[in-house]
Amino acid sequence: MKYLICIFVGIFITTNVARAECVNPFLNGYENQAAFNIGAGVNDGFLIPSPSEFVPFNMFHIQYSQASTFFGIHARKSLNIIQTLGHGSKYGWNWDKYTIPIAMLSMDVSPWYGDNWYTFIGFGAGFQAQQNKRIGSKLIFSFKLGLGYRLSECTSIEVFAHHFSNGNTAPENNSYAFYGAGLTYSF
Repeated sequence: MKYLICIFVGIFITTNVARAECVNPFLNGYENQAAFNIGAGVNDGFLIPSPSEFVPFNMFHIQYSQASTFFGIHARKSLNIIQTLGHGSKYGWNWDKYTIPIAMLSMDVSPWYGDNWYTFIGFGAGFQAQQNKRIGSKLIFSFKLGLGYRLSECTSIEVFAHHFSNGNTAPENNSYAFYGAGLTYSF
């Protein structure tokens, strides 16, 4: 626990704290954003998954966001609709069984950013449509770590690692993990 507190204090101290003259790096001065993300699954239960065991499991993700702050750090709060799509078996899992829709609320913060780039750390909570052997509850939490680059005034691309689990609220917690990319449009 002390280790986690030290990490969060370190992140807060070294961040670009939101100031009145600074523009939210996610939305570049706009108030709303739509995003479409896709991800390739990995068979890894860690919070930041190792990109070593890719599996036949994909994620399609639509996100609506609004500009926000979190303890003075630029942020975006989001509504997320996610569809996972499994096809085939690998590493002892039949990934077809995990084709499941997920609805989630999340918040991403941008601790470090420049003129055309930004980093982000995100947390979320929501529900998957059915309980299964991989994640033993409908309640689901997420952790996201990524990097964004602004292509134009309204458009950005993002790359990320995205982890979903039940937060150990049930005995089965093998998680879903994805590496992905997305396109955002701010308006």
